[in-house]
Amino acid sequence: MTDEVDGRTTTPLVDEAMKKAAMAWVSVADGPARALWCVPLEAALFVVSGPGEQSAPGLAEAEQAQVTLRGDHGGRIVTWPARVQRVHPDTEAWENAAPLVAAKRLNAPGAAADLVRRWADEGCALVRLVPAGEPVSGDGLPAGSLAEPPRPAPVLRATRRPFRLHRVRRR
Repeated sequence: MTDEVDGRTTTPLVDEAMKKAAMAWVSVADGPARALWCVPLEAALFVVSGPGEQSAPGLAEAEQAQVTLRGDHGGRIVTWPARVQRVHPDTEAWENAAPLVAAKRLNAPGAAADLVRRWADEGCALVRLVPAGEPVSGDGLPAGSLAEPPRPAPVLRATRRPFRLHRVRRR
C-alpha cells in the first residue's frame, strides 16, 4: 500500500523505518551497498559525504539510489528506491537542513556551525534521499546473506610483535 504524499511515494513501513534510521545501506547504479550514517529529517534521509566525511562514490551525482534499512532486531526490513537530491550551500534548503544534520554528527570536530562551514568550503555533498517507488519488504527480500568480501583499501596496518613484560628464554 503506497501513498503519494508531498510528491513522494511512501508506505507506513518506510516512514517508520526512516524515523528510526541512524544508518542506511545505499547503493548507486547497481554498485555495492555502502553502510552510511544518515539523519531522518523532513520525511527523507540526509547523508553527508566527501573530504573528511564518509565515502559514498557516485551518490552526489546520481539521480536514483536503492536504500536498505534495518529494523529493531538488527536485520533488514525494507529496501526502497530513492530519488537523490543534492542540497547545495547558500540555498534555503542548506540553511535549514545542514545545521540539523551537523548537530546529529557523532564525534564531530568542533561546533556544528564550524562543521557546516567546513562542509561548504571543502565541497562535501549533502544529499536528500526521498522515497520514490514501490518498496520491497517481507518475503520479497533475499533470504540469504548478501555479505561480500572486503573491498581493497589503500591502507596497511603493520603487525607488531606482542609486548612481553619479562624476557622469555628459548630452550
